[in-house]
Amino acid sequence: MRLRKEKGFSLIELLIVVAIILIIAAIAVPNLLRSRMAANESSAAAGLRTITTANITYSSTYNVGYAGTLTALGPKVGASPTSADADLLDGVLGVAAPVKSGYKFVYLAGPTGATPTTIAPNATFTTFATPVSLGSSGQSGFCVDQTNVVGKDTTGAVAAPPATACDYTAAGFPPM
Repeated sequence: MRLRKEKGFSLIELLIVVAIILIIAAIAVPNLLRSRMAANESSAAAGLRTITTANITYSSTYNVGYAGTLTALGPKVGASPTSADADLLDGVLGVAAPVKSGYKFVYLAGPTGATPTTIAPNATFTTFATPVSLGSSGQSGFCVDQTNVVGKDTTGAVAAPPATACDYTAAGFPPM
């Protein structure tokens, strides 16, 4: 009687392959998450610079100071751009409470230290970007004002923006 050789993999061989795949996944997943957080942080800083550039363009175009809200910088509603809808920001950042790449943006217009006004003219503005989920979507908070200096809070403790202005000291939002 002749024995036939079975074709296929043994259980041990399959378990070894699965173990190798799990080891590779355990090494790769944390790096992927860190890379995603770094990309989200870069996107948040770039979003702040975009908002600042749009606001400077708004101020020079309409000669009324800085915009009172992000929606004033957002997509145009009428036939041509106006100071109420300047068409300087896209539909993601140019809305009332934008969230982009795991960061929420808060825009405050008006004089620093005073109650912000929602209508122009505004002599100053401050925009904050904070992670939607601290430690998952991002680790740092960011802010920018009319000086176009982006500050970064590296402590990760920022849950909500301060009342009115960026604090560019080492204890607040040191410049990047």
